Amino acid sequence: MIEQSDEAIRHLDGQPSSRTRSNVGRRSAGARRWSFSVSRLRGEGTAARRAWRATYVQRIVVTDAAVAITAAMVGFLANFGPVPGAEQAPSSSFWMAALLPVVWVLAMLLVRSYEQRFLWVGAEEFRRVFSAGVFLLAAVGTVSWAFRLELARGFVVIALPLVTVLTLAHRLAQRRWLHRQRIQGRFLQTAIIVGHRNGVMALHEQIDREAYHGYRVIGACMPGGHVADSGGSFDGLPVLGGLDDVVEVVRRYEVDTVAVLPSPELDGPALRRLGWDLETTDAELLLAPAVTDVAGPRVQIRPVSGLPLLHMERPEFTGVRRFAKNLFDRSAAAIGIVALLPVIVLLALAVKVTSRGPVFFRHERIGRDGQPFHVLKFRSMVQGADRQVDSLLDMSDGNAVQFKMKSDPRVTTVGQVLRRFSLDELPQLFNVLGGSMSLVGPRPHVTREVEQYGFDMRRRLLVKPGITGLWQVSGRSNLSWDDSVRIDVRYVENWSLAFDLMILWKTVGAVFRGSGAY
Repeated sequence: MIEQSDEAIRHLDGQPSSRTRSNVGRRSAGARRWSFSVSRLRGEGTAARRAWRATYVQRIVVTDAAVAITAAMVGFLANFGPVPGAEQAPSSSFWMAALLPVVWVLAMLLVRSYEQRFLWVGAEEFRRVFSAGVFLLAAVGTVSWAFRLELARGFVVIALPLVTVLTLAHRLAQRRWLHRQRIQGRFLQTAIIVGHRNGVMALHEQIDREAYHGYRVIGACMPGGHVADSGGSFDGLPVLGGLDDVVEVVRRYEVDTVAVLPSPELDGPALRRLGWDLETTDAELLLAPAVTDVAGPRVQIRPVSGLPLLHMERPEFTGVRRFAKNLFDRSAAAIGIVALLPVIVLLALAVKVTSRGPVFFRHERIGRDGQPFHVLKFRSMVQGADRQVDSLLDMSDGNAVQFKMKSDPRVTTVGQVLRRFSLDELPQLFNVLGGSMSLVGPRPHVTREVEQYGFDMRRRLLVKPGITGLWQVSGRSNLSWDDSVRIDVRYVENWSLAFDLMILWKTVGAVFRGSGAY
């Protein structure tokens, strides 16, 4: 039996321990370690751990009905006023307003937006809500035309879009609340990882990094491990058994999720049998593909010779979508320059008045296809700071390749504010307008850093560098070099205009938080 501790009990109860609160966001490469006991996991029960899910869904249903009532009242009052006359408000509009909450909840049921697999993370929940709103608007229009119902057009065009927007807003708020709770150690579901050592370590690190997804890995099943003699551990995880002991481990520890990594021992028939055996438990089965950094839009399951095979689309570096990205970048940059011109002028004056030297700092970086260009920034350091880098290399707080200092003596007083909120990067809008940069893309690196690229990292040179990117919303200067490589390659492999818009939205929060900005 694996030794029990009070810390583990507090975690299994869904309450964050003092160790968890102090370690949130500070774990690196498996440094966090947990202790678990068979008897404790047996006594806790999966029903107790999963009770919050039903409560969460019930709260969403009630709130959906509440926002539908609100939208119906707003639409009705906007068209007929607070005291409508009988001739003003057709009976069909009145009944439509009264039935909208019921119709809306039924529509959510029909599109399966209350199914737990679509909640918590991902965009599928929001896509289904939006699709329901569009479908309901089209259905009401078609039915009213076909049966010549006297529905007020103003009510329809106000109430239905409003209920869709309000539903999306409250569900987003509910999800963010849940993510904050999960980061603090609450509302988690237990998981085990099945596979070989290197794969288990990589997946464990990724799951722990993305704590808001809500998985708590309690152990691993690996080749050569057995339930009878388990007790070893690595990467902070106990080895609970071998590949043939998965179902027994699930029952013993009442595991919620089984994540299976590619393994030669677990071929098609073995995985099929494992899936059948897990049907007798409450655990869900997750299969990790060999290519894990490729996003959903590029991956589809297609039948080939009677077999469902995973088809991976090529990333798009040319064509219409690339043209659309360039058009969006330059148009948005031009609008941004005009809108932010007063701010840019004020910041330029602040830099000029408070320290000697030029307002702008031009620095050579490597762009698309390895071509050098000069990036523009507000000068945030003393004049000649770039010539002092060699003498400060030993004091770097950055990763193994990038030079960064949290308390850089070269930074001016105004420069500290500019860097804290990334205001020093506003002049890069002119780089975007000129075509050397994009709004969203990999971080532009200097020649010294590019010379240390490995094979994978050179993929980032296939696209333009960006003012912001996944690195900006994932930790910035706090990232290790390996994490920077993984994030940049992931963006290059999966970029899309929708992905760019999502990153731009998240950048706003990252800038205000200032995490990793130095």
